[in-house]
Amino acid sequence: MDKFSTDFLLGAATAAHQVEGNNANSDCWAMEQMEHTSYVEPSLDAVDHYHRYREDIRLMAKAGLNAYRFSVEWARIEPREGFFDDKEAEHYLDVIRCCREYGLEPVVTLHHFSSPKWLIGKGGWEAESTIEDFARYVRYTIGKLGDQLHYVCTINEANMGIQVAAIAKRYMLQIQAQAARAQAANAQDSKTQGSETQSCGKSSDGTVQVGINLEKMMAGQQAAAEENMKVFGVEKVENFTSMRTPKGDKIVCRAHEAARAVIRELCPQIKVGLTLSLHDIQPLAGGEEKARREWEDEFLHYLPYLQNDDFLGVQNYTRSLMGPDGSLPAPEGAELTQMNYEFYPRALENVIRRVAMDFKKELIVTENGIATADDGRRIAFIEQALAGVQSCIRDGLPVKGYFHWSLLDNFEWQKGYSMTFGLIAVDRKTQTRQPKESLGFLGEYRG
Repeated sequence: MDKFSTDFLLGAATAAHQVEGNNANSDCWAMEQMEHTSYVEPSLDAVDHYHRYREDIRLMAKAGLNAYRFSVEWARIEPREGFFDDKEAEHYLDVIRCCREYGLEPVVTLHHFSSPKWLIGKGGWEAESTIEDFARYVRYTIGKLGDQLHYVCTINEANMGIQVAAIAKRYMLQIQAQAARAQAANAQDSKTQGSETQSCGKSSDGTVQVGINLEKMMAGQQAAAEENMKVFGVEKVENFTSMRTPKGDKIVCRAHEAARAVIRELCPQIKVGLTLSLHDIQPLAGGEEKARREWEDEFLHYLPYLQNDDFLGVQNYTRSLMGPDGSLPAPEGAELTQMNYEFYPRALENVIRRVAMDFKKELIVTENGIATADDGRRIAFIEQALAGVQSCIRDGLPVKGYFHWSLLDNFEWQKGYSMTFGLIAVDRKTQTRQPKESLGFLGEYRG
């Protein structure tokens, strides 16, 4: 086993809403409780990382890791518009101090999918006002935490809404095609149609790197709109992982730029970047133009907003095969993970190399992992993925860190607790932690 240099950031990652529990002022929490929800279950106490962070950080340090990427929850910091909770800021400062105590470099993400409920009532991530609101939150948070930090990600997976919009479009086209075939054949009963729709949704879900239930998102939209009015005061909820418009995409990018300016003003020593969800897009014969457009949408068109950043967070889980008509399912017989992704750890190296062709500054792998009940396959995934990272480094690419997703088995958004990404298992009845062999295996790579 080749080890990384001593200054390489080797760690694991979490997101506040997925691990802390009782994030009662956020949009995600509100949506989890709704009658017409696309969440299979509510987060509730999650894995109680809010109270057990010291134990979890200690387990990372004991395994040999030297860095921890986690997020600050905007809905805790600013539960009501314009009101900031100093006690919550102090909590995150305690997490940072704990990292330092155990020799881990804290890498903080300021927004990881969940937003304050009040933001959604103002139009969410399609509203111009969100840029100023986010900058205000960043000013307060960095003012409290910034002098303790060296790395900050402003926004996690800034391109996620565009990816969700793209798969939703593909989903609807598939449904329309199925309906046309059924009508032509005049032989589909309602039970068969329901089965086909579910299969289609499952296939589409596996093409986006977040836990979503696309079928439930698309069904019953009128009833959901009525409930949205009661809960949020708007018919259409524009949260961060909603189907994003081109206007909303620019708002996210401008919010990042505004946050970066605030951070540079208050704490110029901090290295600033954002993270992107990136697939290893591989064209098959005739799919070259589709693949080119997909990479343009997923990565290249963000470059103007990234040029003044200090680093880019690369997040990859699998590859995406592209044929003449667009995205293709995994090859027949391919190993699939719990998330319906193809097991393909080599994708990470391919993505790093492709990103480095256009982005010439530091790269940090801020997420990479696998949802599986078989920890042996997780170890195999880590081994192959890290071999690719080390190959990139040997070739002179500026890869400065690797954060495995995730530290803990946690709440995978709309998929609930059934997706086990963690290096540490959690008994949610007792919140007891049980480190997996993969945690120690990852720690062995530390130089």
